[in-house]
Amino acid sequence: MSEQPEIARRVAELIARYSDAGACAARLLCDDHDAGGLAYRIVAADLSARDLTYAELTRESERFAAGLRRLGIAPGDRVATLMGKSREFLVALMGIWRLGAVHVPLFTAFAPAAIAYRLTGSSARAVVCDAAQQHKLAAGEHIPADAPWQVIALGEPALPGAVAFGDLVAGADAPVGPAALGGDAPLIHIYTSGTTGNPKGVIVPIRALASFHAYAEFGLGIRREGDVFWCAADPGWAYGLYFGVLATFLTGTRSILLSAGFTPETTFAVLEQQRVTNFAAAPTVYRSLRSSGLAHAGLALRCASSAGEPLTPEVNEWAQRVLGVAVHDHYGQTEAGMLINNHHHPALRRPLREGSMGHVMPGWSGAILHDERDEPVGPDEVGRVAMDLSASPLAWFGGYDGDPAKTAGKISADGKWYVTGDTGKRDADGYFTFSARDDDVIIMAGYRIGPFEVESVMALHPAVAESAVIAVPDPVRGEVIEAFVVVCGGFEAGPALEREIQQWVKREYAAHAYPRKVHFTPEMPKTPSGKIQRFLLKQRRLEEIAAAAEATA
Repeated sequence: MSEQPEIARRVAELIARYSDAGACAARLLCDDHDAGGLAYRIVAADLSARDLTYAELTRESERFAAGLRRLGIAPGDRVATLMGKSREFLVALMGIWRLGAVHVPLFTAFAPAAIAYRLTGSSARAVVCDAAQQHKLAAGEHIPADAPWQVIALGEPALPGAVAFGDLVAGADAPVGPAALGGDAPLIHIYTSGTTGNPKGVIVPIRALASFHAYAEFGLGIRREGDVFWCAADPGWAYGLYFGVLATFLTGTRSILLSAGFTPETTFAVLEQQRVTNFAAAPTVYRSLRSSGLAHAGLALRCASSAGEPLTPEVNEWAQRVLGVAVHDHYGQTEAGMLINNHHHPALRRPLREGSMGHVMPGWSGAILHDERDEPVGPDEVGRVAMDLSASPLAWFGGYDGDPAKTAGKISADGKWYVTGDTGKRDADGYFTFSARDDDVIIMAGYRIGPFEVESVMALHPAVAESAVIAVPDPVRGEVIEAFVVVCGGFEAGPALEREIQQWVKREYAAHAYPRKVHFTPEMPKTPSGKIQRFLLKQRRLEEIAAAAEATA
């Protein structure tokens, strides 16, 4: 699809704006908007709402930035958030960026080990946390007693040396002027998972906002005037942060932040009561809404978007009937933002094709590469999904923080190709279709989970001699984790040990990433070099599931 002149001009405008040597995150995301404009309507579990204007966000974030400065935080320092969706979360983010510090997102389901890894790897100077998350930062096996980070807690501080968020915001310090550090300055330090090795650090510069803004306009089709935008993804992960929070602040669009947990009933109520016109969520949200059997008349939806995992066909049959709109599938990665979309922008909108994630976004150039050579293949041939960096002015990823070996697996030796690690095909009309992930990353309810991380935690359990983690299909979550375990001598395999291992993973890694089933096996299938062959375990499990389904049909 050739790029239209007006779209190309818009891409160039965004690149110039966010790459400028005087680019200032706080101005771009907050201060340049109409002071009286509504940034967010924060909706509570009881559906009561509280508004946050840009004037309020400026004032409160100035105070928080001044409080961070009082604690010795300086431009370039890393400040983490271990917070749910709240007004304080938004104020903390803007205060971090106003000071010129760098945000490190932490998912609230993470256990202390995962939190400590990210805080240590990013050299975080401070971490802002909800009251209910404080216990994860207490000194223990994973959190050092002399931790170099300052804890800032909502509510009453419960840890030695912790300070209250409210005290920082209420301080009488002189306001902090917005730091103008330029487009190459770091904005976010986020971690992404794979199947081998530890999580990898990605430094997101201010100039990456050009790509995020382009997706907000082209992919999501956000309109500043008349739209009410709601991204239901968790901002502890890339999509929720890049395209929920930042898409709002970049475009100045009125947005919804739901501080309650997900239920189909609450989701429908918010969509209806808040007259949401533009909605984005993981496929698991749409599947859960569909499975609930609920329906609401009078929704105001104009656009619905999905990202994080492939969108299955039955969703759109339901969506058109119940939501009144088709859900557009989008594709991207933490290291790049969104790359391929069924765009909502009127000039880019194309008929949806079942199973396709759409066309390459303007500002990017995509291809399908041969499995063994960095050469594009022909239409409808399966290969590696890649972006041509020489023809992708919106590209910003410069490599994994301190990990050149992993970077080499993502960017070709000649610097031309960004290789996503996923396989797919492109037809003669430019529609891309996702085929598979070639790195075994599990995507459950939109969350990317690296098998290595879960296996590493399981290996610490005294009963586990060996373990392997796989994904199996799930009608609501898309995929769920299951584990195979070889038990150490002296331990008895059975339901009690299965429950114990599940709780271990919840406690030591993350509450969302535990194996829904644990299969005990006397040995693992391995290569001659001793590497566990996960694909054989998955094949075995899928055959068992198919046989069980056939037996009950």
